Amino acid sequence: MSTSTQRSASVDRAVTRRTPRWRVVDIVVAAVLGVAIGLVFWGWNAVGGAWFGAADALTPGLGGIAVGIWLIGGVVGGLVIRKPGAALVVEVVAAIVSMLIGNVWGVSTVFSGIVQGLGAELIFALFFYRRFGIGVAALAGVGAAAAAWVFELFYGSSPNILKSFEFNAIYLGTLIVSGAILAGVVGWLLVRALAATGALSRFAAGRELVREV
Repeated sequence: MSTSTQRSASVDRAVTRRTPRWRVVDIVVAAVLGVAIGLVFWGWNAVGGAWFGAADALTPGLGGIAVGIWLIGGVVGGLVIRKPGAALVVEVVAAIVSMLIGNVWGVSTVFSGIVQGLGAELIFALFFYRRFGIGVAALAGVGAAAAAWVFELFYGSSPNILKSFEFNAIYLGTLIVSGAILAGVVGWLLVRALAATGALSRFAAGRELVREV
């Protein structure tokens, strides 16, 4: 048996042995990813917030196009750890970090993180935590976006349900596009980039890249 064949067989056995039980390394990496993405959220609060405001001023509801980066935690967490709860945990940790560093939304950031994480989690669960390609990543971003839309429809002092049908339709559409691209596709590419460095060698995401090479 050739070396490449042995390596592929080893990867296949590792994937077969995958269980829903979290390892210590899963917990540590989830925390690290959550903190790192929380810092990304904090940086995006200014950039994305300005983009959101400008787009919304152009056409009410269009601001949703800037939201995707705030949804990326659940996608990345699910793609890397591939265990039930990973998408939720990483998104929530990132939201908590963003809140603690300081933003204008306060504790509502955490509530949003919970809902968005659950939206991404649902998609991974629908595929039984066995498929993690770019299509599933995009769908996870869409799931997070749809969950965010429902949450904002009812939450806050001025919930979106009080706004026009046109606003909510445009907002939903732009959220879905942003979730699919900025959270899903960008999240998938980010995981691939991390795997290429060898940082994910203890995860299926890293071993799959080795098998492809």
